[in-house]
Amino acid sequence: MHEATRCVVRGRVQGVSFRAATCLRGEQLGLQGYARNQPDGSVEVYALGAPEALAALRGWLAEGPPLARVDGLECVDASPEPVSGFSVRY
Repeated sequence: MHEATRCVVRGRVQGVSFRAATCLRGEQLGLQGYARNQPDGSVEVYALGAPEALAALRGWLAEGPPLARVDGLECVDASPEPVSGFSVRY
């Protein structure tokens, strides 16, 4: 069974390869979804997949890639969207 989550990551998360690293981690976990910058400086992440993989992604998002600084992470359950692979959206 697949579930979906939508997360907003705040902190130093733009300009530090956060979206690309999130896509790589999502692919490694077998998830589908996307990461995109938001006008307020946050990054929105949508992911669809197995509950344990989503939990692993949320744990990773709380830390982020090496150059990032995550100050806040908010995740909520989401409705499934038609996505294929894990991509950066603009």
